[in-house]
Amino acid sequence: MAAPAPSVEPSGPQLPPEGPRRTLLIIWFAVLAAGIAALAWSALSGALGGTSALVGSAPAWVDGVGAVAVVTSLSWLLATRTAGRALVSAGLALALGVASLLVGGRVLPTGAAVMTCVVGSVYAVMVTVPAITWWKAGREALVATAVAAVTAFAAVGFEPTVASERFDIVALLLALALAFTIVYRLGAGLHGLGRRGLIIVAIGLAVLFATLAYAELLRRYGAQSVVSSILDFADATSARFGAFPRPLVVLLGIPALVWGTHVRARRRQGWWVCAFGVAATVPLASGLVAPDSSYAEAGLRAAYSVVLGLVIGYLVIRADLALTGPKGRGGRRAEEAGPHRPEPSRFAEL
Repeated sequence: MAAPAPSVEPSGPQLPPEGPRRTLLIIWFAVLAAGIAALAWSALSGALGGTSALVGSAPAWVDGVGAVAVVTSLSWLLATRTAGRALVSAGLALALGVASLLVGGRVLPTGAAVMTCVVGSVYAVMVTVPAITWWKAGREALVATAVAAVTAFAAVGFEPTVASERFDIVALLLALALAFTIVYRLGAGLHGLGRRGLIIVAIGLAVLFATLAYAELLRRYGAQSVVSSILDFADATSARFGAFPRPLVVLLGIPALVWGTHVRARRRQGWWVCAFGVAATVPLASGLVAPDSSYAEAGLRAAYSVVLGLVIGYLVIRADLALTGPKGRGGRRAEEAGPHRPEPSRFAEL
């Protein structure tokens, strides 16, 4: 008796079906666009004071409605991307967002803003695709930055009333927990990391907690001269260039996105590196929550952080290729042209 033929798994990316899924995708992107338009109208109206005849005066409820539309659509997109229950996730986000608008107070709007930052920041990482070159990896970092920027406008639309430092830490820890939970499945669990992967994750965690702990220790217990010198340097830089970059975004978040998407083109363990990308998307998404932060300052801070992070990401990729990649320009070109690890398209289920 002949042995049964072995089953062959498809090696190419799995595209979304042509039927209702594509229609739903268009509908939810329309909801997202409507929410962005409402937030932009509210922001322009506030910046111009309602004096422009072209923009007009936006009603007070426009930013809240726009924020609800954005977080609901992002929740659906994240659940769809990660094979979750999309309608349940979108329904919960819609319920919390509407409740925060109707009830008001301090707790619900702040909780809705935190939820928005977490969902938007994690989706900004999940929406990336593998990149075989640094230029494509930089493009993916810019895609994640754009999603985080939209999330920032939605988060401030709920008008949270909480200390910005506490808000950033809570949103970052929740986003890390959610990202690592998703990546645990995408990266084949901890057993698939290997020694090199474990070292990468350990270094990422060390940089993350060292940066947070150092900033907190300086703020609470540091010597006054040291704290004053650091603050003076940051203030002088802000006065000269308009803003000071976020160290966590520069040193960890953007390099993790750049290097992680580059590694994912070869090994799915690159997802573990990408998970640290929330160290960039969360600070960018919460950049407008601070009451003393303006749109111009937040934009410059994000731009400086992304540019410096891309430079560090380039250096990390070059060091990785020098240690583990093929030698010589011809070897690198041959590897870039060769077959790579497939992943579904940007909006398909992972």
